[in-house]
Amino acid sequence: MPGLLLSAAIAGAGFSLRQLPGLTLFSPMILAILSGMVFHNVIGTPQRARAGVTFSVRRVLRLAIILLGLQLTATQIAEVGARGLAVIALTLTSTFLVTTWIGRLLGVDRKLTELIAAGTSICGASAVIATNTVTRARDEDVAYAVACVTVFGSIAMFSYPWIAGQLALDAHAYGLWSGASIHEIAQVIAAAFQGGKAAGDFGTIAKLARVTMLAPVVITLGLLAARRARHDGHSHTAAQAPVPWFILGFIALVGINSVITIPTDIRVDIVSVTTFLLSVALGAMGLETDFAKLKAKGLRPLMLGLLSFLFVASFSLMLVKLMMI
Repeated sequence: MPGLLLSAAIAGAGFSLRQLPGLTLFSPMILAILSGMVFHNVIGTPQRARAGVTFSVRRVLRLAIILLGLQLTATQIAEVGARGLAVIALTLTSTFLVTTWIGRLLGVDRKLTELIAAGTSICGASAVIATNTVTRARDEDVAYAVACVTVFGSIAMFSYPWIAGQLALDAHAYGLWSGASIHEIAQVIAAAFQGGKAAGDFGTIAKLARVTMLAPVVITLGLLAARRARHDGHSHTAAQAPVPWFILGFIALVGINSVITIPTDIRVDIVSVTTFLLSVALGAMGLETDFAKLKAKGLRPLMLGLLSFLFVASFSLMLVKLMMI
């Protein structure tokens, strides 16, 4: 309980900080992990809070990801259209594969590479922490990956509206480009609505369609983890390989949300609760992250995040432009 309460307090701090001028464009999840890191490295996480912090990282996180399913419907996915979904799927798959390839070339740890690849190609911090349920990287790796998607997603958020103006993208094309390539949902909304309501609405829907692809990616990574364990001859490790059953709960809630109309006020509450639970999980990760260990990672993972961002932005833009022909 002490650790759970501390993690919740850190999440609350993230929500409070978001009210300050200049921080409203950042999600409370990002501010929560930063607050947790500052608390841990300046004050220190109490020993008796460790168990609750671990519970928040594991159990609370899984519950939050399951609840994410109530923010998506099959209708929203269909609204993107076949060509739009093709752009999103190709961008996601190519970005993930290219990022893992570049990570190997740069000598970045495989687990950290997978987290950066997931965060860049799918949905930012949520994808990072969901992927870590099967990747099982260190908390410092999670923090580094979250930092990458925050920095480069913020750059996209401010630069995309100007680039779209220079390229004369229409509302549909700009919304699709934003939704298919910018990291966080909040960043997509902030950038896409700069192009008008039509661009903002379509960008948000495209981003939500991209979030649904989190499920197959995490399941695939879980299967690959088990395969690697068997290949290395660790039969016990293979038996213990993470199976992301919670993703099935996510898919089930997407299905329920597609056939049952949830009242608007309840939907708003669900979104708020889900965001808070994700912030609790990220705040807990911050409470387990040492700045010294982050520094020891060096600049190579940051370079990987930059190259991954440049690829997802340029590749998705190329696909959108081709779709317009």
